[in-house]
Order: sequence, then structure tokens, then C-alpha cells
Amino acid sequence: MSRLIQGIAVLLFALLVGSPAPRAASLDEMLAERTLGDAAAPVTIVEYSSLGCPHCAAFNDQTLPQIKKDYIDTGKVRLVYKDYPLGTTALAAALIARCVDPSRYFGFIDVLYRSQATWAASAKPLDDLKQMSRFAGLSDADFNACLENKALLQSIQASAAQAQKEAGVNSTPTFFINGRKIVGAQGFEAFKAVIDEELAKAP
Repeated sequence: MSRLIQGIAVLLFALLVGSPAPRAASLDEMLAERTLGDAAAPVTIVEYSSLGCPHCAAFNDQTLPQIKKDYIDTGKVRLVYKDYPLGTTALAAALIARCVDPSRYFGFIDVLYRSQATWAASAKPLDDLKQMSRFAGLSDADFNACLENKALLQSIQASAAQAQKEAGVNSTPTFFINGRKIVGAQGFEAFKAVIDEELAKAP
């Protein structure tokens, strides 16, 4: 694992998730919705993303922080993150993220997005993912068990297939803002326009 990835992982986990904690103990916990924001927020953004997708990483790094500051942290928007992995490496990353303790899920995927250019192109991506998962509190045994968890894998794949069939998701990132579709890593202003329109409709 490169020093760059290790440095990012150490820094971000120190800032965002603190000391190691055990992973979710059951399949239901692993598959539970991963959300940011107030459950009662008047606007919900559903994001379909692949952890190996550069455009998804760009949204995470460049646009999401402003959405979080202006709308999520202020109770106006709730974000629901959905796995839509493209390729086997992205699927492996999604599996590992789901095995990390739910309280640090978003911290972990932030690490994955910020270091994506290195691990996703690595000759041994699983080695890099294993190293990063240790900072999230997963033992090597947990990591291996997670990759071998067929029920988890099939559930993630089934969810992605359902999104494709029922919601027309066929690329990443794809967003639904109170049901209104946005495709691609659009800039903050594109999201702001739709969010503000939806907030204006709220009682």
C-alpha cells in the first residue's frame, strides 16, 4: 500500500471516525440504509454510486461538502447512499464498506473516494482495501469473511439490478432529489437549483 493511501487513511479516520469499533454483526445491519442528515428533512437525495467511479469521487470531493454544509447539516436535506458498483473491484469495495461499523461508513467511503486513483488502479487492489479496512476496525479475518459473504454480495447486486429496472439507473453517479433525476457529477449550483425548488414546495 502506498504511503499516500496510508497517510490519507490515518488522517481521515483520526478526524472523522476515532478509535476502532467492531463491524456490524448481522446481515440486516450491513444492508441497512446508510444516510446523512435528519430523517425528517423535507428533501431527500438518493445517490447511486460506484466506489470505483471517478465521477462519483469528484462529486464526493467537490460537491458533497457544500451540500452537506448548506443543506444536510442544517436539517433541510437527507442523503441516502445506494451501492451501484461497476466492476469487481468496486463491488469488493462496496462489500468491505458494508462490513465496517455503520457509524463510520461515510468516513470509510470518503477515504476510498479520496484515495481511489491509487487503489482502484492498483495491481493488487484487495491488498490496498485490506490495509484501509484495518483503520476502520476490521481484522484480516473480518475482511476475508466479508468478501466471502455471498448473501451480502447477492443483496448488493440485486439492489443495483432493481434500481436499473425500476428507476432507470444505468450510470454513476445518478441522483434523485425528491424523485427528480440528476445524472453525473454536476456542480453544486445544479443541485442547489433543484433542492431550493423542492424546499419551496415544503409545508
